[in-house]
Amino acid sequence: MIGIVSYGTYIPKFRIKVEEIARIWGEDPVAIKSGLGVAEKSVPDIDEDTATMAVEAGREALMRAKIPAEKIGAVFVGSESHPYAVKPTATIVGEALGIGNYYYCADLEFACKAATAGMQICYALVKSGMIEYGMSIGSDTAQSKPGDALEYTAGAGASAIIIGKDPIAEIEATVSYTSDTPDFWRRELQPYPSHGGRFTGAPAYFRHVTSAAKRLMELLGYSEKDFDYAVFHQPNAKFPQRVAGMLGFKEEKIVDGMIVRAIGNTYSAASLLGLCGILDVAKPDQRILLVSFGSGAGSDAFAIRVTDKILDYPRNVRVWDKVKNCVYLDYALYLKHRRMIK
Repeated sequence: MIGIVSYGTYIPKFRIKVEEIARIWGEDPVAIKSGLGVAEKSVPDIDEDTATMAVEAGREALMRAKIPAEKIGAVFVGSESHPYAVKPTATIVGEALGIGNYYYCADLEFACKAATAGMQICYALVKSGMIEYGMSIGSDTAQSKPGDALEYTAGAGASAIIIGKDPIAEIEATVSYTSDTPDFWRRELQPYPSHGGRFTGAPAYFRHVTSAAKRLMELLGYSEKDFDYAVFHQPNAKFPQRVAGMLGFKEEKIVDGMIVRAIGNTYSAASLLGLCGILDVAKPDQRILLVSFGSGAGSDAFAIRVTDKILDYPRNVRVWDKVKNCVYLDYALYLKHRRMIK
């Protein structure tokens, strides 16, 4: 069996409420909260970035499973907010974690699904016998132009997944669905991304997520009834709720992973943080459907079966515990934290 042997998460303690952002732009906070299903979002500290958050998540993943850092044979960091335009984040993370020098290493970028692509690469490397363990990290300090709709949801956070043999959660199968659908982009030297508004819905998010999920279930002969939990990429709370309904999943199967409601869209970390929220409570032999989404566009789908190893795995500090630990900012401090005040 090959799958998830450990996981780690990091969520900044700072938050800004939807009401505070709406106050600045003279918009109706009730309508915004109702439309997005998000009450507040996480904000990185002044000295935090994608690399520092990735290191924190990676350290927790190593510590939980008591895996020596030098046994990690690959490190991939998926993000769309790498601190350097030309300089890998993954080398910073590998050095900080004490992994050594002999390991496969790269930064990945595919909007919000780069880290699940990293999981697929680690899975293949472990399965081929090239490495013993591989680490894929999703970490983002999501960018959003002041006054844009994205500002209400673009959060910050990180999640690290270690792939290896004898896992706490076996990856039974994984598939991807990909197309050239330009629903979200950022040109070089532009500080903030652009998006296709309503175009990001049906032709982008919903088509890719449902296509990947249906293909995976078709290959395995599964239906939604074979899964105890499901987690879908979370650009807001409404999209994953709607796509769950389209695939036949009831609310109770996704609620434990709906981290977006409290911290916003953490981009490359979003679906993985949701997965970690579910792994925090899952029991042996329960199955999880994970489907990520990255604009541009693509989805990675995974069928994951929890094993007996989960019973001995330390789950004392859960993702939702970290969500509750927060300090609220006003809009001026938010701008300072996001380095928008020069």
